[in-house]
Amino acid sequence: MTTTTLNPPPALAPSRPSGRDSARFRRKRALNWIAVHAVAIALGLVFILPFVFVFLTSVMSDGQALTGDLWPHSWNWSNYSTVFHTPGFLTWWRNSLMYAVLGTVFTVISSVPVAYALAKFRFRGRRTAMILVISTMMLPPQVIVIPMYLVWAQQFHLTGSLWPLIIPMAFGDAYSIFLLRQFLLTIPQEYIESAKVDGCGELRTLLKIVVPMAKPGIAAIALFQFFYCWNDYFGPQIYAAQNPGAWTLSYGLESFKSAHSVNWNLTMAATLLVMAPVIIVFFFAQKAFVEGVTLTGVKG
Repeated sequence: MTTTTLNPPPALAPSRPSGRDSARFRRKRALNWIAVHAVAIALGLVFILPFVFVFLTSVMSDGQALTGDLWPHSWNWSNYSTVFHTPGFLTWWRNSLMYAVLGTVFTVISSVPVAYALAKFRFRGRRTAMILVISTMMLPPQVIVIPMYLVWAQQFHLTGSLWPLIIPMAFGDAYSIFLLRQFLLTIPQEYIESAKVDGCGELRTLLKIVVPMAKPGIAAIALFQFFYCWNDYFGPQIYAAQNPGAWTLSYGLESFKSAHSVNWNLTMAATLLVMAPVIIVFFFAQKAFVEGVTLTGVKG
């Protein structure tokens, strides 16, 4: 008896799409992508088009900036040099940088221990302390501006400078404490108890265990505080208005705008230079910022 072996038919090689089919497939895939992301694209254009308009206007000539043209006839990069050489502009830049950096450092250093105590310590009056922190968040700064100004002016004689705005940040910020406390609640208590079993005190536990694990939350409050200080207009107007040498960019920009009311190209260039540091900082720190803000609402 003989057996016969049937060989399977050879597999057919997949046919490559023709040039027309390939172009049709790519076009269909692009249309599908646009349809899925249409809302995101529209929102992105809403946010980015004002920046594009400011940038294009900032490199126009003086005459063209007063017309309805949207695209510059010539790219006048010297407008930025003119803004930088405006008397006082570099001083405003230095003051804003000092205010934002010192305010952020003082806020982080003073808020982390308070948030850690409210999140991880168990003591009588803990809930009352948290209610007081939240209540100060609901108190508008305009309510206490007059008594605070009298204190800084009559007792410490610091008006005409930014120190009345910087020094209070060394005593904590209610919003930063609340936000960081919410983040610290997500850190398991077992890590802290293990550190204490190994002989760590509260301060060492905070510095060696809690702070490294809370970097996203700390980054979030640091960015919030930096943005607030950099964009603050109300505070410098109250305490530093009488001293041009203590003006910040946010307050000095108003003076620059008044002095160059018809030079919209220079005004837009100055505006872009004021916004640039905030945009750059957020671009490089957005991952930590989003992670920190997301995790602050996990526990109550």
